[in-house]
Amino acid sequence: MKNFFHFTFNFIILISSASFSQGSELNIGANYILYPSNVNQSEVFITAHPTNPDVLFASANTIVFVPFFVSEGIYVTTNGGNNWFGSDTCNGPNISFHQGDPGVSIDRYGRFILTRLGKQPFYGIYSHYSTDNGINWSPQKTITSEGEFEKASIVSDNNPTSPYYGRTYAAWVKLSGTFPVEFSFTDDISQSWNQILTINSFTQRSSGADIEIGINGEVFIAYALVSDISPFNETAISFAKSIDGGTTWSVMNNVFPINGINGTLPQKSNIRVNGLPRIAVDKSNSSNRGTIYIVTTQKNLTPAGSDPDIILYKSTDNGLSWSGGIRVNQDALNNGKTQYFPAIDVDQYGGINIIYYDDRTTTNDSASVFLSRSTDGGLTWSDFNISDHNFKPQPIGGLGQGYQGDNIDIVCVGDKMFPVWMDNSTGIYQIWTAAISINPNNVEDAIDLITDFRLFQNYPNPFNPSTRISWQSPVDGWQTLKIFDVLGNEVATLVNEFRPKGFYEINFSIAQWPEINLKSGIYFYQLNTGEYTETKKMVLIR
Repeated sequence: MKNFFHFTFNFIILISSASFSQGSELNIGANYILYPSNVNQSEVFITAHPTNPDVLFASANTIVFVPFFVSEGIYVTTNGGNNWFGSDTCNGPNISFHQGDPGVSIDRYGRFILTRLGKQPFYGIYSHYSTDNGINWSPQKTITSEGEFEKASIVSDNNPTSPYYGRTYAAWVKLSGTFPVEFSFTDDISQSWNQILTINSFTQRSSGADIEIGINGEVFIAYALVSDISPFNETAISFAKSIDGGTTWSVMNNVFPINGINGTLPQKSNIRVNGLPRIAVDKSNSSNRGTIYIVTTQKNLTPAGSDPDIILYKSTDNGLSWSGGIRVNQDALNNGKTQYFPAIDVDQYGGINIIYYDDRTTTNDSASVFLSRSTDGGLTWSDFNISDHNFKPQPIGGLGQGYQGDNIDIVCVGDKMFPVWMDNSTGIYQIWTAAISINPNNVEDAIDLITDFRLFQNYPNPFNPSTRISWQSPVDGWQTLKIFDVLGNEVATLVNEFRPKGFYEINFSIAQWPEINLKSGIYFYQLNTGEYTETKKMVLIR
């Protein structure tokens, strides 16, 4: 089917991580409640579908006091955040014994996955899955049931080039003994979880395990070591890595010291806070691809000041060594202002995006939500106030001292970010969000900063029915972009024309050209500029 079709397009300058003018690259949408309710929604998480960027799945602790009931909210959009639907209760049996603390993921097949704690006498961690975008949920599968636990952090390996493609992993801390980090995985969420592994054997207790997948299918876990003296603040971060799908682990104790803020904030009605780590990996095609980032909240340890600050660490060698701390929030040091509850995600351009609560623009008894963004691997930062109003944090009674939820979250999808946070400005805690678009506006500067040829990985990948292919050229010249099947047969010519220096992006949709009749499988797209040729693999799932 050589040269089956040909079409032209307008070039767009927007994707080199070095191309952004700091402070100019984001368009922040209006704040709105994700799923308005008369139920308290706190401790929020959000994840994205691996092949359909319009599908997002969020969850939260949902709390009713009369009669007392705790569950997990199910909040879904299938149109890129324009509308949300769902429920304040996961309907996976047995509903009476749900205990909240959700973890969320979507696997390679598009199945929604939810993990949660179990209520007495069914203490433990359990999973459910949904095959209809969260409307109905399976009966529970037991992950572990021997004791009490912190919430499980979960992640699915959705990289089709990974040797463990499709595997779902979970990590948590057991609340007994030395408070060890434990781990399990499943290759099919509809089947049983594997045997529990204990990751560490330190005498110092652990807290806050967070889990992430590397660019080659590695599994990374970051967690805090905590003091054995009240208020049990975080004293160091440890890091564990598996390169064989979680079968064996290398564990690095105390990879860098921290001084976390576990305890309460008296100026904010004694709400409970922590300095637990969040982890992310750069999976973009930028120069920082593969970099691991860990973010915490600290004070009284350089580079943090005397008030709580957001501190980032990074590793460029798969966790063997780590940078010194990088202060993320750019307000004045030691100004008496408080930042807490950071969440991190890296977008497809290599931008590091960290959201957190902040009171720099309001009184110390209140908070707003900020996003700090770096497009150069954490060297420089721009701060954005993404909330359009402030609120006064208050504990949710009956759930432990100072409880208002222990985290917020953010997910990056294509050219957008979706942060989620809990805010009680309506009288009860609700999940709030704002769609944020990445939209750099200094085109001439962006073109000047393009110094090399590069073909980027298509997104999403795998895809159905469409995917975006992008590349950059530092010189004017003739360019061709073609698609081939696994036998080397040319399927289509997407571009075959002269183009000036710049960055280009094209949307390839099989639905627009049904006569091509591509079947599920592996395809290759190749860029040729005369002096530069590069080929990348993409996967179509129909």
